[in-house]
Amino acid sequence: MDMLFRNMAVLTEYPLLAAVPGAVFVVLFAVSRKFLVLTAGAAWLAYLPYEYAMKLRLLCSGECDIRLDLVVLYPALLIISLVGLAVFARARVRP
Repeated sequence: MDMLFRNMAVLTEYPLLAAVPGAVFVVLFAVSRKFLVLTAGAAWLAYLPYEYAMKLRLLCSGECDIRLDLVVLYPALLIISLVGLAVFARARVRP
C-alpha cells in the first residue's frame, strides 16, 4: 500500500495528470457503453479540481502537508479504476 501512495503522490504535485486516466476511461466508455467505466472516468475527472483546490490551498486551512484524505481517495480511485477496467474487459470479451 505504501508503494501505491508513493506512485500516486505525483498527482498532488501535478494534478492535471488526473485528466489522463479520466480521459482514458471516457474513451473506454465510448467503446463499451458501460456505466461503471464512465463512473471511473468521472471519479478521476472529479478528483482533478479537488486536487487543484488543495494545491492552491482553497480547501485546507493552511496546513495541507498532512493529507489524510489521500488515505481514502487513492485506494478509492484505484478500486474504481480496477473495476472499470474489469467491466470494460468483460464487455469486450462478451459482445
